[in-house]
Amino acid sequence: MAHANSPSIALHQNKHKHNHMASSLSFLTTLLLFTVISTVKSCPPSDRAALLAFKAALTEPNFGIFNTWSGYDCCRNWHGVSCNPTTWRVTDINLRGDSEDPIFQSLHKSGYMTGKISPEICNLDKLSTLIVADWKTISGEIPSCISSLSSLQILDLTGNKISGEIPADIGKLQRITLLNLADNVITGEIPPSIVKLAGLMHLDLSNNQIAGELPSDFGKLRKLSRALLSRNQLTGSIPNSVLKMNRLADLDLSLNRITGSIPARLGKMRVLSTLKLDGNLMTGNIPSTLLKNTGMGILNLSRNGFEGTIPDVFGSKSYFMVLDLSFNNLTGRIPGSLSSAKFMGHLDLSNNHLCGTIPIGSPFDHLDAASFSNNDCLCGNPLKTC
Repeated sequence: MAHANSPSIALHQNKHKHNHMASSLSFLTTLLLFTVISTVKSCPPSDRAALLAFKAALTEPNFGIFNTWSGYDCCRNWHGVSCNPTTWRVTDINLRGDSEDPIFQSLHKSGYMTGKISPEICNLDKLSTLIVADWKTISGEIPSCISSLSSLQILDLTGNKISGEIPADIGKLQRITLLNLADNVITGEIPPSIVKLAGLMHLDLSNNQIAGELPSDFGKLRKLSRALLSRNQLTGSIPNSVLKMNRLADLDLSLNRITGSIPARLGKMRVLSTLKLDGNLMTGNIPSTLLKNTGMGILNLSRNGFEGTIPDVFGSKSYFMVLDLSFNNLTGRIPGSLSSAKFMGHLDLSNNHLCGTIPIGSPFDHLDAASFSNNDCLCGNPLKTC
């Protein structure tokens, strides 16, 4: 009887063995898969090493934000570091020393950091955002290898003490949309290669010691909407290529050494709404197109050598938050059409050679004498009666 059943027992035993092997195999596969996932789901050692070298070159004494930069996985809970959730490569470094950061908001303090930006940062070859801003005393130069970071879209190093020149081949950063190096002590000229940054939308180089002229083909930056270049030592005139910048809304060249006259076609630029040329060495007449442009909201041409009369071209759609023409050599009368302007927030025509009666009307009844002082022979409200 037992012999008759033996094949089924053997079959049962084989099946049991097979099931056991299958479950063991399944367990091993799961284990292997788990190991692979665990390995993938932490930043690669090369990224971690680059971050630690970057950290080693900086000192942040007040808040200990770099204390979070410990452990093997730089993608988890390292302050200011973000990774791609699929590849687990480091993509963003966002370290701001200003009060916008929650760490500083809770303590009502701003950050302070010394040291320099290590070239090791360039080993993070998938980096798309590098923000190391408003730490006041980070010094040294911008590592020239930064232009090898082909994925970089945002470079913001504002508010430090970074010196040296802008890397000559900055134009290699083909994906960059925002370049902010303001409030540092950068010298040298604007590198010619900058015009290759075809996707650049926001450029801020203000408050540095940058000299030389604007590149003549600056207008190649067709997507640029803000060009903030004030408080430098720029010379030369406004290049004509600027007139091709169809998206330019904000051009600030104030407090430089810019010469020449204002290109008349600048007033015909469709989206230009803020133009600051104050504190330069510019001459010539003020183009009527500039004052006629109904999209122009802030126009500051003060402290130059502009001459001739103020064009009488204002209308019911003129809307100026700021119109400052003070400290020039303007002559003639204040245009009567100014009184038909829809809005005139701040008007300053002081320190010129204007003469005649101040027009009456809505923009003029809220202006004080300072708006008209130090001219040759202006009279009428708010100055002495004619």
